[in-house]
Amino acid sequence: MRVLVAGASGFVGSRLCPTLEAAGHEVLAMTRHPAKYRGAGKAVRGDVADVGSLRDALKGVEAAYYLVHSLDSADFKRRDADAARAFARAAAGAGLRRIVYLGGLGDDDDALSDHLASRREVERLLGETGVPVTVLRAGIVIGHGGTSWELTRQLVEHLPAMVTPRWVRTRTQPIAVADVVRYLAGVLDHPEAAGRTFDIGGPEVLAYRDMLQRVAAIEGRPLLILPVPLLSPRLSSYWLSLVTDIDATTGRALIDSMTNEVVVRDDAIRRIVEFEPMGYDEAVLQALGERAKSRRTA
Repeated sequence: MRVLVAGASGFVGSRLCPTLEAAGHEVLAMTRHPAKYRGAGKAVRGDVADVGSLRDALKGVEAAYYLVHSLDSADFKRRDADAARAFARAAAGAGLRRIVYLGGLGDDDDALSDHLASRREVERLLGETGVPVTVLRAGIVIGHGGTSWELTRQLVEHLPAMVTPRWVRTRTQPIAVADVVRYLAGVLDHPEAAGRTFDIGGPEVLAYRDMLQRVAAIEGRPLLILPVPLLSPRLSSYWLSLVTDIDATTGRALIDSMTNEVVVRDDAIRRIVEFEPMGYDEAVLQALGERAKSRRTA
């Protein structure tokens, strides 16, 4: 199949492109700067803010992966909505058979954070022009270079003790980035996945506190966590920007989402793309190994 990956140079896209190529697909890696692209697939110019470039990039494409977001921007909700509308119009004009989108877990009847509500809006907008959309909803994705994972790792490595908001007790269902890629690539081979939404997660449901403590144990580091009731999301984001390299805007969006429980409610995907997702400790070890390798080759 001829497949375009929007967000090909990102955390997930850079891993998805070689996987799709290995499966025999012709991969078009959409990027704003094709001359600088060094990943798998054929680089094609495309910018979600430029509808004309999207039309050109999508010519002759049968399916597309949409892995684009603007979380580091203060007006990410508007920017992500505009980008999704433009991509959906271009996809319909190109006659695409399928869009695959990676969204976020969270119960629709919950008071979703701006970040998760924006992911839901993107889901809806991508499907507005009639192209069937397959949505995979994930929580925390564990892998070297992922923002949520880097937040976890850096907190553990920089602070032997931390005062934290109550969100450390919120439950999530982390998943290894390698397993996210397996699900993303796998649904392409199943026409029955078109137009459906799936929850994806690893085998364990953990509180954020548990995740931090497990990473500390794996790295052999001391860690004391003291939750307090009065640390606001704004103060938390400034604190994170001081002790990690996550900027305050991104940190605020992530922290707001940490008040929402993000766990798998329906595991139907397991009967379509069949494999055993790796556990949390294995995912952490793989992420740490990837980081060590990247530092050796830098």
